[in-house]
Amino acid sequence: MTSEEARRKALSLLEKRDYGRDELVSKLVEKGAEAPDAEAAADKMVEYGFVNDEKYAGMVVRHYAAKGYGAARVREELRRRRLPRELWAAALGQMPDNSDAAAAILAQKLRGRGADRDALRRAMSALVRRGFSWDEARRAADSYLAEMELDE
Repeated sequence: MTSEEARRKALSLLEKRDYGRDELVSKLVEKGAEAPDAEAAADKMVEYGFVNDEKYAGMVVRHYAAKGYGAARVREELRRRRLPRELWAAALGQMPDNSDAAAAILAQKLRGRGADRDALRRAMSALVRRGFSWDEARRAADSYLAEMELDE
């Protein structure tokens, strides 16, 4: 693939979805571009303003937070998408408080099971796998148990 073909392929990829610079380079190499051509094409896309890692990082954070994932899972997604680590703190600063999401997910996992110890432990583990901290999972469980007591 020539450098011109790499640029065209980069535009084609960017028509379908956003990419970070390094992620775009990786995708172009995967599609058959030589590394220097892929780098040049990605740099051109940054120069044109079609690729902006800072905005993309914020978009990734908002997207995964809206899907009910915790900070650890969102951080992993930033890493997987090859976004520069120096952008993570600012992007994660845009993450809304997900305590309501944690409580809703916990309630959904426990629906119909009551509050037995094993079910609660499994539901809290599911929250941790979704990227919530143990403290967030504990707060969600405490909230759920308090709500259960009020219902009785």
